[in-house]
Amino acid sequence: QVQLVGSGGGLVQPGGSLTLSCSASGFTFMSYTMNWFRQAPGKERELVASITNLGVRLNYADSVRGRFTISRNKELSTVYLQMNNLKPEDTAVYYCNTRVFRVDYWGQGTQVTVSS
Repeated sequence: QVQLVGSGGGLVQPGGSLTLSCSASGFTFMSYTMNWFRQAPGKERELVASITNLGVRLNYADSVRGRFTISRNKELSTVYLQMNNLKPEDTAVYYCNTRVFRVDYWGQGTQVTVSS
């Protein structure tokens, strides 16, 4: 079965960096687009960034463009989100996602808190 396991969240000061990882299994990883979403308290879940099966980066949210980078590693079946110059408004639970045969699959979410 499809499984997505996210990791790498934590507490970081404003201006700091974090890299999130999402390990995928149960499907042909390099055949599908992978996404990172986030959900802040009291807000709807929003798409942060996507990367296609060919490695084309898409859909960076305006609020993170230039600060976040999505990437993927074929050998490790892992997608990453490198987050630089973090701001308090980046505080959220971050979820990796993919859609396989029209079914959405989600990682368990990893908390990122940006605070001094």
